[in-house]
Amino acid sequence: MSLRIIGAVVVVIGLAVGVQPVVAGQGDSEGEDRYRSRERADGQPDISGIWRNDTLTPLERPVRLGDQQYYTGEEIVALERRNLESLEQDNALGGRRTEVGGSLAAGYNRFWHDTLESVVYTGRTSMVVDPPTGRVPTMPAAEARARWLVEHRTDGYEYMSPYSRCITRGMPGSMVPNTYNTGNHILQVPGYVVILYEMVREPRIIPLDGRPHLDSKITQWMGDARGRWDGETLVVETTNFTEKGWITPNQNSGRMHGVPVSHELRLVERFSRVSEDSLDWEVRIEDPRVYSQPWTLALPLRRDMDYTLYEYACHEGNRAVTGILGGQRFVERRGEDDE
Repeated sequence: MSLRIIGAVVVVIGLAVGVQPVVAGQGDSEGEDRYRSRERADGQPDISGIWRNDTLTPLERPVRLGDQQYYTGEEIVALERRNLESLEQDNALGGRRTEVGGSLAAGYNRFWHDTLESVVYTGRTSMVVDPPTGRVPTMPAAEARARWLVEHRTDGYEYMSPYSRCITRGMPGSMVPNTYNTGNHILQVPGYVVILYEMVREPRIIPLDGRPHLDSKITQWMGDARGRWDGETLVVETTNFTEKGWITPNQNSGRMHGVPVSHELRLVERFSRVSEDSLDWEVRIEDPRVYSQPWTLALPLRRDMDYTLYEYACHEGNRAVTGILGGQRFVERRGEDDE
């Protein structure tokens, strides 16, 4: 029996006797022992290592679940079983057939997919933990803009996501799991924390020396990050985002795919190591031009020092942009010929 199945069984037993899922590191009393990170030579708490963000937990809570904040044990087992069956079908000899006009997602078999075999250990039904609905409070105008971008993405490369164009996944998109390349390497040197994202092979350099943010006229795809330590928690505030970005370009991010970013976007992240192999990541997102209120994502990361980060040569192997645009022009020409 695999460790993941054993874990799911434990969750089922726990929920069956009425045990509420607990976030690691959160005790019920002030005197309870908590995990304490090793201190590095430069005085920083040690959060270094390779951290995986792979999970089946969706970004937003599915509408059908209503106000249900946690999966039941039976739901977790069923969800993980369906996912494994789907992966086995993808990995079968010959794989799945892709019909004309259908999705090419079936072209990725289990060789490409990272594990993505379990929900987060808290049992939550979404990565969105605030508001309690588990849904992002996106304004109607921003949702309309997102739908327009998705509908017109074949009109020209400028309407495609920065991710499809191998530019960036932005923030917080780079921290949100994709179906593969789910490793993030956190490195620490005196005065800095660096996060190397495997997907798009993008380094994010976070200074810790208290310097001010860049002039507001200078904007960047990943924003301008500034970090500080609050006890053993790394707090990172990021501003100065370009309005060319998307909040998360991942196609598995549901209706958030295509939601724009404004110059007023502000992120406050918290990285808290709660055990030797668990790092809780949380981000508070504010953008009054896009959202009706601030909202919060939370995602536990798991340490995996056996995981290998491969160089992601996105531009070198990217046939998507020319293929998608060329295919759409072919469809348009064929339509003209039929008239």
